[in-house]
Amino acid sequence: MSSPEQALASLLSQLALSFDGAVLGIALAYAAVRSLLKFSATSSSLNKILKAPSVVHVSDLRSILAVHDDRDSSSSSQPSDHHHHHQKLVVLRGTVEAKSAVDSSWKTFKPNVLLSQESGDKAVIVQRTQTCLYNEWKGFFGWTSDLRAIFARSRREQESTSIRVVPFVLVDGGRWPHSDFVVVNMDGSNHPLPLTTVFHQLQPITASPYTFLQALFGHEYPVSLVGLLDEEKILPLGKDITAVGMCSFKNGIPEIKSCKDLPYFLSDLTKDQMIVDLAFRSKILLWVGVAFGSLSIGILGYAFMRNWNRWKEWRQNRQLQQQSQAANPDADTQIASEEETGDVPDGELCVICLMRRRRSAFIPCGHLVCCQLCAISVERESSPKCPVCRQEIRNSVRIYDS
Repeated sequence: MSSPEQALASLLSQLALSFDGAVLGIALAYAAVRSLLKFSATSSSLNKILKAPSVVHVSDLRSILAVHDDRDSSSSSQPSDHHHHHQKLVVLRGTVEAKSAVDSSWKTFKPNVLLSQESGDKAVIVQRTQTCLYNEWKGFFGWTSDLRAIFARSRREQESTSIRVVPFVLVDGGRWPHSDFVVVNMDGSNHPLPLTTVFHQLQPITASPYTFLQALFGHEYPVSLVGLLDEEKILPLGKDITAVGMCSFKNGIPEIKSCKDLPYFLSDLTKDQMIVDLAFRSKILLWVGVAFGSLSIGILGYAFMRNWNRWKEWRQNRQLQQQSQAANPDADTQIASEEETGDVPDGELCVICLMRRRRSAFIPCGHLVCCQLCAISVERESSPKCPVCRQEIRNSVRIYDS
């Protein structure tokens, strides 16, 4: 770990432990709430997938959805409500096929599929990603690059992604012709896709003498570019995947679209594997939330009681000081007149006023750095601390020369 990172870690630790750990307790409470909210969402997703029917064959969709054909739908007085009523969450296992392969039109003779530029495989989704990789050159004369290394760590990688999609369907594998199929609606889906990597190459960038001189003076971009990572992922034809979403009939053709409340849409996992995965996640999130919540309650309780006792002690000392001042209102003036303000050596001057001799030692640290008047003013603060070691003090004692 470099020195800027160590300084940042020290600053964050001091901030977390400030106010006797109250900031750390609040952070743990926030993490606990987030974990419990994620646990609730994961449990809800688990229950939905458990209740959703598992469709082994695409041809079984009609019996599961139990909808009328297009003629019955057209005779309905409210076709939009009728369509919405028959939406159902299903778990469907099928094989990827281009939609043009099942269209009963002239388009069948010209399949609308994508080709991988690298492998030449046929696919319905092609995703290309180019990632620019940067090194950690700081430069001997570029102190600003150290700040960028702390506050702008994300600049070390810049990623650009392009994705192409053609309409595709899920069919029963091994059956031909594909009389029964379900259209996959990708609109509005931000779920991860079960893509297959067909190309992965890192192209190193050779540094020139000019690059070295620029890096020496702390310039990060573009001279610190050390490589380009090219990746290509595809969803190939003939791949068996599982679709989890809302299924309904549109113009007599079954269509499935993603459900935003679920973490899956298209996946390599089967329904049983999804259930096991979600059950494991929910257990982890629950125990993490309980652990963070218990820690936060303990830390916040300790911080509250410690600051409460400190405030009561300060209040009692304040009342005693006010009573002593009321009994002897000229005490501060008398103390000030007794202090030496003459020719005092520099090593014996009060570190606060730099006028009077050091006469009072703080308890419990024992530092003799203040005159009696400044020591009393430090004691009257809400959180009195020694001006040298910053340790909390209870009171001070007057030191007399023998």
